[in-house]
Amino acid sequence: MSSSVKDVMTRTVVAVRETAGYKEIVTVMRRRRVSAFPVLDSADHVIGVVSEADLLFKEVGPEPFAGPAGSLLATGRRGERAKAAGVTAGELMSEPAVTIGPDASLVEAAKLMYTRRVKRLPVVDHTGRLVGIVSRLDVLSVFRRPDEQIRAEVIKKVIAGEFALDPGAFDVTVKSGIVTITGQAERHAIASQLIEATAHIEGVVDVRDRVSYPPEDPPHAAGVG
Repeated sequence: MSSSVKDVMTRTVVAVRETAGYKEIVTVMRRRRVSAFPVLDSADHVIGVVSEADLLFKEVGPEPFAGPAGSLLATGRRGERAKAAGVTAGELMSEPAVTIGPDASLVEAAKLMYTRRVKRLPVVDHTGRLVGIVSRLDVLSVFRRPDEQIRAEVIKKVIAGEFALDPGAFDVTVKSGIVTITGQAERHAIASQLIEATAHIEGVVDVRDRVSYPPEDPPHAAGVG
C-alpha cells in the first residue's frame, strides 16, 4: 500500500493565532527555527500562513511599493501596503492557505507543492482543523525505502500477484531505487504494463526495461476479389 500524507507528516505543529502580534511571531520563528507557519482562528481552523516574506513588508515599509505617481492604487499592490501596516498574524498572513488532507497520497502532495510553489502544506481534517504539517523532505522520504523491499514487492505483488506470471521467468535487480527487469513476456502489451506497474511502486526512482517478447504477426492483407 502506498504511503499517504498522514504516514509522513509532522503532528506537532508550530502555529499562531490570528491575534498574535508581530513581535510574538518573530520570537516564535527565531525560537523554533521555522520560516513559516499556519495561522489559526479560535476554533483551530487554518485560515492562512504567515512567513518571513510576509514580515519583511514591515521592515521595508510601504514607500517602495508606491507607483510613479506615488499611489498604490495604480500598482495594484494594496495588499502589500496592508501587510506593511499589519500588526497581527491575521493582517500579515497570506490567504487562503494551501492545505491538504491526511489521506491524500504523497503524489498529490508533491504536485500541489510544485504547482503552488510552496515548501510545506498544513494538513487539515474534514472540518479544516489543523492536524499536522508535511514538507517537501517528508514527501521525498519514500525514496529512502530499502532496495530489497522494492525488489520483493516487484516479484510478489506485481509479477506473481497482479500479472500472475512465473517469477522464475524474470530477473529483478534494484540498485539505489533503480529497478532493472530482465525476462520474457508473451506479448508486448504485457511487458509494457509490467514496466508501468513497477514504475508506480513506492520508492522506485526509475525502471530499466530489459523484457523481451515475440514479434507480433502483421495483420493479414485482405484478398482482392
